[in-house]
Amino acid sequence: MWVSLLLLPAIFYQGARTGPLAQGVAGLSIAFLAVHAVIVLGAPRAAMFAGISLAVTFAIENIGTATGVPYGHYAFLVGSTLIHIGAIPIIVGPLYCAFGYQAWIIACLLVGADINGPRDRLSLIAVPVVAAFTITQWDVVMDPPSATIGHAWIWFDGGGYFGVPLSNFLGWFLTTWIFLQLFALATYRLRDRHPRGPSASYFLVFPILTYMASGLSHLMPLLDPDMRVLDGAGRAWSSADIRTSAAVIALFTMLPTSLLALIRLAQQRAAVGDDG
Repeated sequence: MWVSLLLLPAIFYQGARTGPLAQGVAGLSIAFLAVHAVIVLGAPRAAMFAGISLAVTFAIENIGTATGVPYGHYAFLVGSTLIHIGAIPIIVGPLYCAFGYQAWIIACLLVGADINGPRDRLSLIAVPVVAAFTITQWDVVMDPPSATIGHAWIWFDGGGYFGVPLSNFLGWFLTTWIFLQLFALATYRLRDRHPRGPSASYFLVFPILTYMASGLSHLMPLLDPDMRVLDGAGRAWSSADIRTSAAVIALFTMLPTSLLALIRLAQQRAAVGDDG
C-alpha cells in the first residue's frame, strides 16, 4: 500500500511537467530510494554509490555546460533558485544517483549478479553496461518533452530528436557507465568481505516499480492539448508529437525492461522456494 502512495503521484504528476508538485514527487522518490539503498546495500556501500555518482555527475555536467562535451551545448533553466554546484542545479546529482540506483538493481537482476557488487569478471563488465543502457532509456523518453514543453533546460543548437542532439544520449550513457563502472570496480575488490545481497527479496520490487512509474508517467500528458513549441535553435515542434513519441518509447523500452526485471525477481524467488 505504501508503495502505491508514491507510485500513483509519480505516474500522474511527472512526465514532461516541471512544476512544484512534480518536483516534490521527484524529491520524495529520491528520498525513498536513498533509504532503500541504505537498507539493501548497507550504509557504507550506499554512501560509496552516492559519492561516486555525485562526483562523476557534477564533474562531467560542468564540463558539458562549459565545453559542449560530451552532451552538446546546453544550459539548465530549471532550479535557478536552488544551490548550484558550479553551473549545475544541485538536484541534478541526486536524480542521476536515484536513477542510477534503480538501474543498478534492474541490471543485477537481469544479469543474475549480486546487488552488493559483482563477484566475477563477466558481471563486473555486464552490470554497468546494462545499467547504463537502462538509465539512458529514461533519458531518451524524458529529454525531448522536458527540454521543449517543460523548459527544464535548453539545447542551443537544437537537434534532430525533437530538438535534442544525439550527443546528449551518448553523453548520458558515458556518464552513467563511468560512475556505475567505478562502483562495480570498488565493490568487486570487496567481494570477499560482504555477504551476498538479497537478490531474491521482494523488497527489490520498489526500485523497479519507481523506474516503471517514471516511464508510465508519460502516458498522462497525452491528454494535454497540442501546441507549438520551439527548441533552442528556434525550430518549431508539435507538443502532441513529442508526447506521443515519449509515450511510445516508454511503453516499448522502460516498460519491458521493468517487466523483465520483475520476472527475473519472481524466478529467483521461486528458485529459493524450491531449494527450501
